[in-house]
Amino acid sequence: MPDFPPISEETSQDDDLFIHHHLRVDPGQALLRIDKFLMDRLPNVSRSRIQAAVKAGFIKLNNQEVKANHKVHPGDEIKIYLPVPPRDTELIPEDIPLSIQYEDDELLVVNKPAGMVVHPAYNNWTGTLVNGLAYHFQHLPTMKNNDGRPGLVHRIDKDTSGLLVIAKTEMAMYHLAKQFFNHTIERTYYAIVWGAPVEDTGTIDVHLGRSLKDRRVTAAFPEGDFGRRAITHYKVLKRLRYVSLLQCNLETGRTHQIRAHMKYIGHPLFNDATYGGDQILKGTVFSKYRAFVKNCFKIIPRQALHAKTLGFIHPGTNEYVKFDSELPDDFNTVLEKWEDYIQYH
Repeated sequence: MPDFPPISEETSQDDDLFIHHHLRVDPGQALLRIDKFLMDRLPNVSRSRIQAAVKAGFIKLNNQEVKANHKVHPGDEIKIYLPVPPRDTELIPEDIPLSIQYEDDELLVVNKPAGMVVHPAYNNWTGTLVNGLAYHFQHLPTMKNNDGRPGLVHRIDKDTSGLLVIAKTEMAMYHLAKQFFNHTIERTYYAIVWGAPVEDTGTIDVHLGRSLKDRRVTAAFPEGDFGRRAITHYKVLKRLRYVSLLQCNLETGRTHQIRAHMKYIGHPLFNDATYGGDQILKGTVFSKYRAFVKNCFKIIPRQALHAKTLGFIHPGTNEYVKFDSELPDDFNTVLEKWEDYIQYH
C-alpha cells in the first residue's frame, strides 16, 4: 500500500490551514465511506479521530466539507488540513555502511540488514537506509508523493532482511516504478513459518487492509469488502516437523503482505511478534522443547523473513536481470538448529 507523506506547505486561502495529506481515490476503488477509506490510507490514525476531523471540517472532498458516512468515488480528491505546518522532513545524510550487491549508472541493489528502517518516518527520522543513501550518493531522484525518500521505488519492513533496488536516475525510477505497478517485478522471499501447509504449493488471494482493531496491523478481509486485493504464491521447501521453510513470491506488494497472509492461513512467521508467531504454536509441552524454541527466538529476534531474490527488466539495457542474496546468519542458524532437532528427537 503506498504512503501519502506531507506535501509542500500549501495554505488554504479560506481558513489558513496547512495541507498535510493530499490523496486521489484510485480508479478501481469501490464505493466506500470516507472514514473507512482514510483508515486504510493513513497510518496510526483511529476511525474516531478521522470522524472528529471530518466533523471539524479538517477533511474536504473535492474542496467541500462532507459527513463521515459520505462515500468516495474513483477520482475524488481528498485534502486533510491541520492548523500547524507539516513537520520539517529535511533528509539528513549519514555515513551508514551499505551492503551493495550491484551498482551501475542506472541503479543499485542493496542487501538491507534486519533492524534497519528503510526511510525516515515517525519515531525513525535518522539511521535509515535512505539517510545512508543520501550520504553515499548525490542527486538520487524522487517521485510524486515520495518526498524525502530519494531513489526508493519499493521497501521492506524494518525487521525483514534482503534485497532492495534503488533508482539513480529519473528514467530508472520511472521504469522500475512502472514494473512494480504492473506487478512484473519478480520478488522471492524465504520464510520460516509455524506448522506446514497441507499442499506443497499454493496461492493466497485475499484482500488485505489495516486492521479495524489495531492500526499497526494488516488484517485479511476474505469477503473483499475492505482493503485491497493481495496475492502471494508459496512453495514448501522444507518440512521440519513443527516449522517449515517456505518460498513466497509476491504478485502484489501490500503492507506486511506475507506476514498477514501466513497468519490468515494459520501459519504465522516464526517469531513474528506482531502476528502471533512469537508464541510456541506447534510442538510438544516438554520443557526441553520449550527451551529449544525460546533459544531459537533469541537467535533470530525478529520475524523469519528474507527478501532473497529480485528480478526485473533493467531500465538501461531493457534486458531481464536477476539478483540473489544469501540467507543471513540468524536465519541460517535457526534452520540448522531445527534440522538437528528433528534428526535427534
